[in-house]
Formats: sequence, structure tokens, C-alpha cells
Amino acid sequence: MALGPLPTQAILPSGIPCWVELATLDEGIAQQFYNGLFGWTFHLSRDPAAPSGRYLIAALGNRDVAGIYLGGARQPSLWTINISVQSTANAAEWTQHLGGTVTLGPVAIPGRGSIVHVVDPSGAPTVFWQPSAAWDFLTGVPNTFVSADLNTHNGEAADGFFCRLFNYNARQIGDDRGIDYSEWLIDQQPVLYRYVMGPEYPPETLPHWMVYFEVDPARGTDATAGHAIMLGGRVVVEPYDTPWGRIAVLADPCGAVFSVIDRSLVLVDESGRAEVDDPYDD
Repeated sequence: MALGPLPTQAILPSGIPCWVELATLDEGIAQQFYNGLFGWTFHLSRDPAAPSGRYLIAALGNRDVAGIYLGGARQPSLWTINISVQSTANAAEWTQHLGGTVTLGPVAIPGRGSIVHVVDPSGAPTVFWQPSAAWDFLTGVPNTFVSADLNTHNGEAADGFFCRLFNYNARQIGDDRGIDYSEWLIDQQPVLYRYVMGPEYPPETLPHWMVYFEVDPARGTDATAGHAIMLGGRVVVEPYDTPWGRIAVLADPCGAVFSVIDRSLVLVDESGRAEVDDPYDD
């Protein structure tokens, strides 16, 4: 049940990644780490959906870039995304119709719109957001969100749910080594990606979103990974080259995993075509 009136005018098309947020074990440690790594500053907002009622909004300059909140009991520290919807009430209804589960909401957030937390049929948690006119989300520049992968064990279930809910077109972009990696497109433009986790992940790894943040080419992926270690984080996967840029998988001091990417460096084969570099291929 919503805690207040819901916004009535959609300001974004449905299916667009419109926010990223971190559920963390320690707000103070998270603030120090991401301030040091990305230069983010923070201001406090009230959020009735957060277990503590507190929600930290991260900013770069005067633009909002992410949210951080203290997770609930037994909730792991993790990054996830918000996807835009025109109606959280309708999104909740369709989630259940398509075999997903509503875990929270819809809930009205003062001054920010309405959200609903769901788990898709493949088991991944996601937030659907009907943003208000005050919505602001800086992306695609250094130290901000640039993309996200849904890492799952059941690609068919994930594709069926999200593509039916948002009318995505799914296109397989994996390679001939059996990598199952698809992009989800709206009007022929990729908006999100879906990856079936391979043997590099332990079988018990839960479905999750891998969030990517842009790094400044002048700084680079390798230096950013080194800086994360200095700030108390760790490198989960050493920097490696891909057709999309040079990537490293990192974890913050509380264990939340995310990726950084330098999109100025892309891997190409001798014919000039981009090829996938598998960091787990010995």
C-alpha cells in the first residue's frame, strides 16, 4: 500500500535504467570509500522504504548520481538498479502476472515519486521507479553510472520477464565459446544487458545486477583499481580488455561488488573487429 499520493505524469519512457543504489552494511564506510574513489558528496533524504528511514543521495558537483542506504538484517551489501515505469501499481500487477514477486510497495517517496521492489522469475532483485518531476540522474561521464548487466543462472526466465514487461528486443552478443550474453534494446538502442553466469561464478552465487561506473581515461581502469585497494576495497577481477572498454571488477570495504570501465580502450582483433576478452580463460 502506498504511503501517499502517486505521481500521475510519466517523465521517462518505461524500461530505462534511471537510478542506481547501494544497500550497505555501514553508511559511514561507504561514504568514505565512494567519496575517495569517485569524488561523490552526500546529502540526507527521508525514505520510508529504507529500513532506517534514511537515504543518502550521492552527488557529483550539483547532479545526483546514486543512492546509499543501510540494508536490513541479513541483507547483503550490494548494488542494484532502478528501472523506470509509468505506474508502479501496474508494474507490481504485471510482475506477479509474469511470475515475479513483489517484495515491497508500491511506496511513495516524498518528493521523489513511487517505487516497488520486485524479484524477477530468475531470482534477481530489482527496483521499479515512477520518478517525479524532480528526478535527476547524471550518467555517462567519469565517476557515474554507464551500464548494468543482470547476472543470472536462467537467461530464458530473465529474458521472458523483462522483455514482456518492457517490450525489449533481446539480441545475443555472446561468442562461439558458449558465452550466453544478451543485450536488451529499445528502438534498436541497448539499454541493459543479461549474462548467464559461467563457471567463473560459484554455483551458489545469487542472481544480481553488475553495475558499471565510467572512469576518466586520464586516470584509467588500472589506477582506479589500485586506488580502490588503498581505500580499503579489493579487486575481484583484475583489469581486462573487452569490445566495450577496459574493465575491472571491484568490491567496496563492505563487500558490495561493482565494475569500472574505461570506454576509450576497446579490444579489437587483427581484422579490426571487436572481440570478447574472457578474463577467466586460461
